[in-house]
Amino acid sequence: MILPGSNIVVGPYAGHAHIKEVEFVKSRGAAKYYPRDELPEFAILGRSNVGKSSLINAFVRKKEVTLTSKKPVDKSFLVNKSWYIVDLPGYGFAKAPDSAPMDWSSFTKGYFLNREALVAVLLLIDDGVLPQKIDLDCANWLGRNNIPMTFVFTKCDKMKGGKGIRRVENIRNFQELIRQNYQQHPAWIMTSIVIGLGRDELLLHMSQLRNYWDQ
Repeated sequence: MILPGSNIVVGPYAGHAHIKEVEFVKSRGAAKYYPRDELPEFAILGRSNVGKSSLINAFVRKKEVTLTSKKPVDKSFLVNKSWYIVDLPGYGFAKAPDSAPMDWSSFTKGYFLNREALVAVLLLIDDGVLPQKIDLDCANWLGRNNIPMTFVFTKCDKMKGGKGIRRVENIRNFQELIRQNYQQHPAWIMTSIVIGLGRDELLLHMSQLRNYWDQ
């Protein structure tokens, strides 16, 4: 079975996908502060204002579980006492000082390359605009370094993408632009916080990734 609005196949590892409790752990700015319990982690990444905080709030069906920050730090949430969501700083962080982007890049890339508990990156892409260079650069870097990833297209309640392109075409165009860095297309799914599109399906997908990682 393929999940609606995605290319994700539900396999034998799909399991418990309900979120019963979420605990805010801490905001961090260096790898030494990451949890050492080796529970599986999902990193949420995307441009500023792409909807990372809204997606996390939608996961737990609560408002303001995660808050925006005036500093480019990451925030961690322990879910069901068994796995983590790591909300990484948005790239293109609007209020960061001039020296911050390089520090952010070094820190974030080190996390991706060295974090053994990382199950997958959820790379959020705004479906309401044409593919952006900064998103393509990020996706291509992840692909070249074999970082497991799922594209999460946000704001898919809009009928049209950038310049009148239908959202499915926008998604297809994005995938074509990164094809050379992937042996096969990464998983992708359409979501909308406004109409609740893709929430349950994305959680089910994450459950099978976690269960496979645990093997």
